[in-house]
Amino acid sequence: MNLATLAAEAVARNRPVRVGLIGAGKFGSMFLSQVPTIAGIEVTAIAELDHARMVAACTAVGWDTARIDTLSYEESGAELAKRDDVDVVIEATGNPRAGTEHALAAIEAGKHVVMVNVEADVMVGPLLAQMARAQGVCYSMAYGDQPALVSEMVDWARATGFDITAAGKGTKYLPIYHTVTPDNVWDYYGLSADQARAAGMNPQMFNSFLDGTKSAIEMVAIANACGLDVPETGLSFPPCGVDDLAHVLRPKEFGGRLEKRGMVETISSLERDGRDVFRDLRWGVYVVFEAPNDYAASCFKQYGLPTDSTGQFAAMYKPFHLIGLELSISVLSAALRNEPTGQSREMRGTVASIAKRDLNAGEVLDGEGGYTVWGQALPLSAAQNALPIGLAHGVRLKRNISAGSQITMSDVELGSDTATQFYQELIGRAF
Repeated sequence: MNLATLAAEAVARNRPVRVGLIGAGKFGSMFLSQVPTIAGIEVTAIAELDHARMVAACTAVGWDTARIDTLSYEESGAELAKRDDVDVVIEATGNPRAGTEHALAAIEAGKHVVMVNVEADVMVGPLLAQMARAQGVCYSMAYGDQPALVSEMVDWARATGFDITAAGKGTKYLPIYHTVTPDNVWDYYGLSADQARAAGMNPQMFNSFLDGTKSAIEMVAIANACGLDVPETGLSFPPCGVDDLAHVLRPKEFGGRLEKRGMVETISSLERDGRDVFRDLRWGVYVVFEAPNDYAASCFKQYGLPTDSTGQFAAMYKPFHLIGLELSISVLSAALRNEPTGQSREMRGTVASIAKRDLNAGEVLDGEGGYTVWGQALPLSAAQNALPIGLAHGVRLKRNISAGSQITMSDVELGSDTATQFYQELIGRAF
């Protein structure tokens, strides 16, 4: 609660937190828009494959030429991570293989890492966090994104003596979305392709939000950070509004939808017939927790918490998340406290690649949000040798795969990059 004070003290010492940003996309741009008004943070370098894109991103968020000219430009994220004028590296490329390499380079160079790249974190985060601790630096989830916000809520509940029943987020979901491709994604957002293009919206990225893959990635990341369980058959996306969180997201033995206590789940803002859920949580996050005694349960009622019919289960929620606009919380926490805003600690689950259509031997998979696969959140015991969605890009199939089937690691020609090696090490430890 004193980050702003610590940041002001850093300014007084003439030691602002120096940040290197890898990837000037939407998340990075939102962070850049806030930097001029945050005391104690200075962006010294940006790594982006296209220099013009970096300049355009800075200009779009209101930076003037004088501020842009103070930046150092790097094409290589790994080179940025080694710079002497960088204290904290923000990895915001969204590419899991590149993100792993960048985070590793930063940790080896003694830099704190804020991992916006959940795609990488969900595969190799526990190992990167372990390496960071050994180096005396901080590896952190990105505040503003759902996994970090949920981790904060889970920590709050546990620190106040409550057991976690469920934790997660809301999204727009219908079962048909699992087969949507970049060609028809805008139909479901209510936009034309021209409107989306004019707004700079990437169809594959936005399709990953729709087809269930991003939700799977974020829920497994939360499970890995908070020690929660992933549903045995994947997320069920129950329709649920904020008033019904404690009713729907309680164990089946109490009339709810969960297999047991301590689960992650994503709720839908749509009923299965397409109607809007009343008071939905499409943009927000939640935690459901259980009273340890009757006295605490009575306090739930006295202070207006939404509870289930028994009064034992209650919910807290945050209706919005502001992604990059809130990212400075992670940067300041890492640099000034050496404390993460959420951190992957163990492999509780993975995101398995599921065929969107019949696939033929020799086809090359196109990864998250594409035409070939979608990601299903599964516990490791159910996923076994599943190909994680983070490695399902640019790899060639060895055999035919029928629509709806899980693709395994042995079904593709895998490379030997760092992300693949780290993931295999972590899975090996789990089994």
